[in-house]
Amino acid sequence: MALPYGGEKSTKLLNAQAYVWNHIFNFINSMSLKCAVQLGILDIIYKHGKPTTLAELVEALLMNKAKAQSVPRLMHILIHLGFFMKAKISKGEEETGYWITPASRLL
Repeated sequence: MALPYGGEKSTKLLNAQAYVWNHIFNFINSMSLKCAVQLGILDIIYKHGKPTTLAELVEALLMNKAKAQSVPRLMHILIHLGFFMKAKISKGEEETGYWITPASRLL
């Protein structure tokens, strides 16, 4: 089936853009994981022994506190990648924290 005028060109362009964006996001994913390991986020949460709130995590990180605004974005990416998950702090509370997954245990 033939595509309308320019349709084949548009499809090729769209596929090329998707290919480039896929590589860009893969870079972001691997750099996010590297950042989490270097900051010791995995160890902090594991040693805490229970889900860790954002405030507790930021307090435990050895980083410039001015950069703390980036931690929620970093954790969002790491949750999406499956290295962490959101979990309730306790059964009676609605507050959630970050907890480890089987993949993060390997790290």
